[in-house]
Amino acid sequence: MDEEFKKELFETLKIKSSVAKKFRRFSRTISKSQSVSLLLMIDFFENNGISPTESMGPKMQTLETLIKKRINGVIAILKDIEKGQTKPTVAMMQSLFREAEPKKQPLILEKKNTAENQPKYQERKQQDS
Repeated sequence: MDEEFKKELFETLKIKSSVAKKFRRFSRTISKSQSVSLLLMIDFFENNGISPTESMGPKMQTLETLIKKRINGVIAILKDIEKGQTKPTVAMMQSLFREAEPKKQPLILEKKNTAENQPKYQERKQQDS
């Protein structure tokens, strides 16, 4: 028995023997005592706001496949948006920027050596030789 219920008194419930056997087997699998098992079940129903007579609907596997289908649908929509809207827009923007770029002019770093622009010291070297 759990320590928190050690000082409490026992009560009896009248249930059918087949139900009692089934409950005892079930309570051994989920907790140490039948009282705690019953308390856990009551807490579960109260916390989730459901009734034991209600159906829980589809099972987890069904829900998982439904969620996977929805996720695949979202992925397909995103891929379609990328192909139909994003890529063409990027291509148009790039072409606009290519046309708007100024023409590249060579930078003038040094003057080209021509006969008129050659330094005078080279003329002296040629005369000395």
